[in-house]
Amino acid sequence: MSDTKVLRLVKKSEGLPEGAFTSRSVAKAEPKPAPAPSPVLKPAPTIKPMRRRGKAKAKPQEQPRLSREEMLKIFRTMYMSRRLDDKEIQMKGQNRIYFQISGAGHEAILTAAGMCLKPGYDWFYPYYRDRALCLQLGMTPLEMLLESVGAEADPNSHGRQMPSHWGHKELNIVSQSSPTGTQLLQAVGCAEAGYRIKLVKELKRRIKKFRNDEVVYVSLGDGTSSEGEFWEALNTACNLRLPVVFLVEDNGYAISVPVEVQTAGGDLSRLVSGFPNLYRQRCDGTDPVESLAVMRRAVDNCRKNRGPSFVHAKVIRPYSHSLSDDEKLYRAEAERVADAERDPIKRLGALIVQEGAASADDLQKLKDEIDASINEAADQALASPQPAPETATDFVYSPTVDPTAKAFDTEDQVQLSGNPGTMVDLINRCLHTEMKRDPRIVVFGEDVADCSRDKFINEVKGKGGVFKVTANLQREFGSGRVYNSPLAEANIVGRAIGLATRGLKPVVEIQFFDYIWPAFHQIRNELALMRWRSGNDFSSPCVIRVPVGGYLKGGAIYHSQSGVSLFTQIPGLRVVYPSNALDANGLLRTAIRCDDPVIFLEHKHLYRQAYNKSAYPGDDFMIPFGKAKTVREGTDISIITYGALVQRSIVAAKEAEKQGISVEIIDLRSVSPYDWNAIAESVKKTSRVIVAHEDCLSWGYGAEIAARISNELFEHLDAPVRRVAALDTFVAYAPQLEDAILPQSADVLKAITELHSY
Repeated sequence: MSDTKVLRLVKKSEGLPEGAFTSRSVAKAEPKPAPAPSPVLKPAPTIKPMRRRGKAKAKPQEQPRLSREEMLKIFRTMYMSRRLDDKEIQMKGQNRIYFQISGAGHEAILTAAGMCLKPGYDWFYPYYRDRALCLQLGMTPLEMLLESVGAEADPNSHGRQMPSHWGHKELNIVSQSSPTGTQLLQAVGCAEAGYRIKLVKELKRRIKKFRNDEVVYVSLGDGTSSEGEFWEALNTACNLRLPVVFLVEDNGYAISVPVEVQTAGGDLSRLVSGFPNLYRQRCDGTDPVESLAVMRRAVDNCRKNRGPSFVHAKVIRPYSHSLSDDEKLYRAEAERVADAERDPIKRLGALIVQEGAASADDLQKLKDEIDASINEAADQALASPQPAPETATDFVYSPTVDPTAKAFDTEDQVQLSGNPGTMVDLINRCLHTEMKRDPRIVVFGEDVADCSRDKFINEVKGKGGVFKVTANLQREFGSGRVYNSPLAEANIVGRAIGLATRGLKPVVEIQFFDYIWPAFHQIRNELALMRWRSGNDFSSPCVIRVPVGGYLKGGAIYHSQSGVSLFTQIPGLRVVYPSNALDANGLLRTAIRCDDPVIFLEHKHLYRQAYNKSAYPGDDFMIPFGKAKTVREGTDISIITYGALVQRSIVAAKEAEKQGISVEIIDLRSVSPYDWNAIAESVKKTSRVIVAHEDCLSWGYGAEIAARISNELFEHLDAPVRRVAALDTFVAYAPQLEDAILPQSADVLKAITELHSY
C-alpha cells in the first residue's frame, strides 16, 4: 500500500477532514514578555489566539489547573536543573570537570514536555539544553554528574562525550551528539519506524518496545533552524504525518548571533506556517503553566496519529552559551536585565508563595534539600572511576556479530546454478532473497521504487533505480518496505539511522557517489559513531549502497568520483568494494546480516560487464569482510588492488607474461577492514609490489597500504613500493581526457615492467 493511500485511510478512520490539523491550527499568539505571571491555583485566564489575516479567530485554549503538589514537583525539577548547572560551573572553575553548557532559562518548557511524555515508552532526541527534560523523565543528578566528570558509570556515554550530551537506554533517550540539528532526521526516522511497523504485519512480532500511540520528541534551538536538515525533517514528518513533536527552544541567540540575523523576518513560526499536517503552537516557554497546556495539546495531537506538532517556545538564556563563551561581549546590559525579569525559576517561586502553595521558608527548605542532594551526588561522581585506558576501542564495531568471522564464510561450499548473471542481476537477487528472509529490511532512496503511484504499477515497466538494481522489489514486497525518498541525501541517511536504532534494517541507496556529500555529516558524525559514543547502548546498523567510479563515457566530473579513503578512515564503518558479480552477491549478503553500518560501493562500469558474470551461488552464500582473493597467482610482482582496477591489472599481467614476468593479483574486495595477511604473504613471495586503485594518487587509499608494507615488510622488499592511480585532478567529460586521467591497463603494465627491471 502506498504512503498516500495509508494517509487517506488514517484520515478516514479518524473522521478527520483532509485539512484537519494543518498549520492553521494555532493555539495562541507569541506572548510579549510579561513581568506578572498568570495565576495557577485558579482557573487560568483565556488565551488570546493568534490572528491570521482573512481567517476567523481560533477558539481560546484552556490552561490547566495545578494542585499544590504538582506545582512543587515542577519547581523541584526546574530548580534542580538550574542548580546542577551551577554545580557544574563551580566544578569547572575548580578544574574538576572540563566543559559546561547550561539549560538555564529553558527549564519551564522542558519540565512541561517531560510531564506530557512517557519515559521508556516514547522516544527522545534532545539537545544540550534539555537537562530539565531528562530530569523530569527520570534521569538522576548523579547520572548527570557522572557524565560531567567522565565516569565509566555514566549512562549517557560512559565517559565518551561532553556533559549535557544526553542518552539513556532505559528511558529511550537516544544518544545525542554535538553537531546541531543532526538529531532531527534521526527522530523522523525513529517515528517512521512506527509508521512502517503498522504497514508491515510481520514487523510487529520482530520489533521490541513498539507502541501504537508512541510519540517521538525532538528539540532544537532557534539557531539550529537555519540548518537544512531541519527543513528536510519537517518536510518528511509532514508528508508522512509522523507523530513527532518538534520543540524549538528560542532563546534569541545562536551563541552570539541574534535570531533576526539567523531567520528571515526574525520569526520561525511564520516561516513554517505553510507546512501541511503540522499542528503549530507558540508559548512563553518561561511560564510552566502555559508551557504545560501547549505541550499537552502537542503531544495529544501526535498520540492520536494526526501528524507532527510544532511548538515554538520563547525562552531566555541567562548564562552565556557555554563556559567557553562570554555573552557580555555581544549582549547589551539592558537586554540581559530584561531577560532576568523573565527567569522561570524566580517567576515560579514567587507565584507559589503569592498563591499560598508554600511559604518562603518552605520553599527555602526545599531548595536546601535539593542543594544537599546535588552536593552529595557531586561527591559520588568525583569518586567514581573513569573508563580504563584499554577500553578505548571497545564498541567501535559490534561486539557480538563479527562479519570477518568464519560464520560469514561459505565460499568453499558454494554451488553455482543457473545462467550467468551480471553484477546488477546478482545484487538484485540478493536483495530479493534477503528481504524475503528478514521482514525488518526496508529499501529506500531516490528512484529505487518501481512506481510511487501504486495505481499505475501494473501499467508501467517500473523504474527500480537508475541502474535497475532495485527492480521489482516494490512489486514483490510492497510500498511499505520499498519506497522513494526526497531528493536529499542527508534525509536518506538520517532517517536510516533512526530506523536502524529502532531495530529495522535499512538498505538505502545514494544514487551516485558524487552526491553523497550532503549525507557525509550524518555518516561521519552520527552513523559511524552511534555505537561507540553510547558505549553500545544504541547502534544503527544499516547498508548504504552507492554506485561509484568512472570509465563511463560521458560520466564527467559529477558521475565518476572515487573518494574511497574519505570513508575508510572513519572508525565504525565497514567499506566494501566488489569487482565481480559473485563477490557482490556474497559481500552484500554479509553486509545485510552483519550488525555494523556498511558502505557498499558498486562500480558502475562493472555493473553489466560480461567478464565478471556468475551463476547464482545460493541464498546463503556469504563472503566475510577482510578476506582478499588471489585472482591470479604469480612469483615476480604482487599487485594489490580492488574494483575496476582488478580487470585492468589482469589485462596488464597477461601482457607482462609475454615478457616473462609473472604477476600475482590480490583483489582486496573489502577495503575496511582489509586482508593484511594476504598482502603480507604475497609480498613475501614476490618481494616487489604495486598498489593500484582508481582514486587520486595523493592521499589516496593506496598510500596507507604502501606505507604499511614499507614499515612492516621492508626486509622482504627488493624494490620500492610502486603506486598506480588516477591523476590528482577530476574526471573530465571528453573521452580522451578521461582516459588520460584514470589509470589504464597500459599504466599498470608500465609499472610492472619498470618495477621488474629495478
